[in-house]
Amino acid sequence: MGARETPQKTGQNAEAADAAFLHALGERVRDVRARRGMTRKILARDSGVSERYLAQLESGQGNISVLLLQRIAAALNLSLTEFLQQGPEQSVELALIWQFLQRLPSQKLPLVRSQLLRDFGTAHTDRMKRIALIGLRGAGKSTLGSQLAKELDVPFIELDREVERDAGTSLSEIFLLYGQAGYRRYERRCLENVVRKNERAVIATGGSIVSEPGTYDLLLSSCCTVWLKAQPEEHMARVVAQGDTRPMTGNLEAMEDLHRILRGRNTLYGRADVTIDTAHKGIEQCLQLLRKAVAA
Repeated sequence: MGARETPQKTGQNAEAADAAFLHALGERVRDVRARRGMTRKILARDSGVSERYLAQLESGQGNISVLLLQRIAAALNLSLTEFLQQGPEQSVELALIWQFLQRLPSQKLPLVRSQLLRDFGTAHTDRMKRIALIGLRGAGKSTLGSQLAKELDVPFIELDREVERDAGTSLSEIFLLYGQAGYRRYERRCLENVVRKNERAVIATGGSIVSEPGTYDLLLSSCCTVWLKAQPEEHMARVVAQGDTRPMTGNLEAMEDLHRILRGRNTLYGRADVTIDTAHKGIEQCLQLLRKAVAA
């Protein structure tokens, strides 16, 4: 018979497990925050949890109560179960599908998604009539999108402007009044309206739309998506050149945050139908690449 663990050793194992859990939880808070483009200050404001406490939590030093955790999850527009990656009990069919997908090599997943869209999503020809531009702020979505729409003689729609019209106020006021979760609800509703009312269009989306699974899946299944890709430094320079200093407001680690956001969203942006690298390219050169991609 094997030797039993001593109480001291059992206690040490429990402490190690607790530390590992807190470390993983801190990483998850940081990654979800980055994908949504939220600074720690904004998350602190929306959740009502102090910025100092969030810093401790993200570093793996938190000892957070369930109620505080629930508030942070709500501010990130996640249910507590989603936040802890513990969803409701799945049906047998869904569980089997999930097991099958997990066994597939990652490089085959885009092919599976495309097949599902062909078989169960919007018809391919209908989807191709709507061009949706995705990417971080400063990628050129508005500039290139408006020119492409003019050439194609279709409406150009900026989803954030639709959100402002629907809410009757500015984006900054929406975030101030309703937080990130409120903005997400407006964004989803406006995208549904745009798709329903426009058989053909060029749509410029917000940079963080990819971090909201339901809304992003709707975009992928109803539009031909194009990722306008650039280096973080170029994104920042373009935004500043436009006179928009929001990325830097109250945030001394803006560039580090931007790198983290892009790392957190790279895989999501990569689900687009087409990727156009705009790095070190002028507007006309990027527009030419966009024309070719749409024509193809």
